[in-house]
This record gives sequence, C-alpha cells and structure tokens, in this order.
Amino acid sequence: MCGIAGILHFDGRRVDEAILEKMVARLYHRGPDHTAMYINGGIGLGVRRLSIIDVYNGNQPVFNEDRSVVAVFNGEIYNHNQLRIQLEKQGHRFASLSDSEVLVHLYEEHGIDFLRYLNGMYAIALWDSAKQVLVLARDRMGQKPLLYAEVPNGIVFGSEIQAIAINKDVELTIDPMALDDYLTLLYVPAPKTIFRNIKKLR
Repeated sequence: MCGIAGILHFDGRRVDEAILEKMVARLYHRGPDHTAMYINGGIGLGVRRLSIIDVYNGNQPVFNEDRSVVAVFNGEIYNHNQLRIQLEKQGHRFASLSDSEVLVHLYEEHGIDFLRYLNGMYAIALWDSAKQVLVLARDRMGQKPLLYAEVPNGIVFGSEIQAIAINKDVELTIDPMALDDYLTLLYVPAPKTIFRNIKKLR
C-alpha cells in the first residue's frame, strides 16, 4: 500500500509546497518507507511509499528519460516485467526495477492508451509537462482509491479524503444523499463520498 496526493492549478500559479507536504503527511500510514514530492509551477505530486518491488531503488516520483513525464502510483502492476522487456526492445532506458517506472515509458509509447496494457491494481497520477496534461486513473475494479475535488481554478486529489481536506479551498459539506446511501447500503457508491464536493474517481 502507498498513498498519493497532488494539486493542479489551471492558471499555472506555483503549488504551495507546505500544503502539498501536509497532504502527503496525512498519508504516512499508507507508506512509511519513503516520502517525496515533485513541484513544477502549477503541478505538484506527492507520494508516501511502502517499499515492495525494488525496495532500494524504486522510489517515486518516477520519470521518463528526459523527465518530461512524471508519475506517482499506488498499487502493483502484475505484468510489469513483460512490459519492461517490450519497452526496452523499443529503446526505453530504465533507472530501476520498479513496476512504477513502467508507467512513464508505457505512456511515452502509447499516450493515454497506456492504461489498456496494464494488468494490476492501481491508482495513478501522471503529468505530461510537454502537453500540460494530468492523467488520473484507477484500476477497473477500483481496488485502489483515488479521490478528487474541484477547487477554484484547479483540482486537488489523493488516496484519502483526509489528504484532500487539508486544502482550504475544499468545502467539507456533508452530502445528505451520500449519508442516506451509507445508512442504507453501509457504503457510499462512486462517484459520491460523504462530502458533497469530494468525488471518487470511477
């Protein structure tokens, strides 16, 4: 288990490092082995890592060769070894043996269609600095959580509500329909959460 969090300002103003650091700190229990952040202008990505694959060299964020694509990731890619072999044959160079590094090279090769090649359980935040595109994705069964909130001129996201709630622009208003769902079903179906303005990525 790991935890990811991030902020994107659509107007390009620089992400506040202190806020992102607090968001990531709220996820300590998800990944006690390593913490790191990436901030470049209006984008900020953070991760708390639980080291499982490539324990010593597999820290995140991960980058492609020219550092134009960066990603943080929670989960496991079961077919990462097969994907690595194919990508190396296509000329991609890896800096670690981690499954997370496969993501950035696979994205380089296939764009948004890279998700079709993944067999695993995951929540991914990937930033393409050349295209100024943020990709947020979950595995098809939704095993790994990823939540988000739209804020004025931007978006914040994370593995848990408590990471998102750090941001003062996120309104924490209870959604009565979500509360009804919880009392009826004992869970809140996606895309709702208990808070009106925080959503689960489907």
